[in-house]
Amino acid sequence: MRTYVNDHTSNCNLVDSVDSLGSFGVLRNALDVAGLTVMLSASGPYTLFAPNDTAFAKLPKGTVDDWLKPENRDELLSVLKYHIFLGLASSADVGTMSRPKMLQGQSAIITKEGDKIRIDGSNLIGMDIASSNGVIHMIDTVMQPIEPSVKH
Repeated sequence: MRTYVNDHTSNCNLVDSVDSLGSFGVLRNALDVAGLTVMLSASGPYTLFAPNDTAFAKLPKGTVDDWLKPENRDELLSVLKYHIFLGLASSADVGTMSRPKMLQGQSAIITKEGDKIRIDGSNLIGMDIASSNGVIHMIDTVMQPIEPSVKH
């Protein structure tokens, strides 16, 4: 697990930080399609649990392509908002939370064993990536709301 406190991204907003880290191409594209880049470029603060490209690759084939279709924008928005916490939560803060309410409206489940922190079964694999309007915690699995707020 890697901690990035005071990394070069601290002068960038969350969107610019995602861009500069280089392993979040799928997430960045999804944020654009969902219309969340403006919000995540604003003042915040936000905590983004950011699945890297490898996390998206674990999803069943075609899932991301389906989410990116205009007719599935609401579902994509729901999934992405489930990765955002309104407020600033460092890894130390996250480790003390049990069920933070995500921007999507549902609560995620956080567990901690020793120095390992998991959120909804996803491991935090990079923590405390500081940005001017929040913090990013890299995760290894795309989290999905228990009951999506949008059903087809």
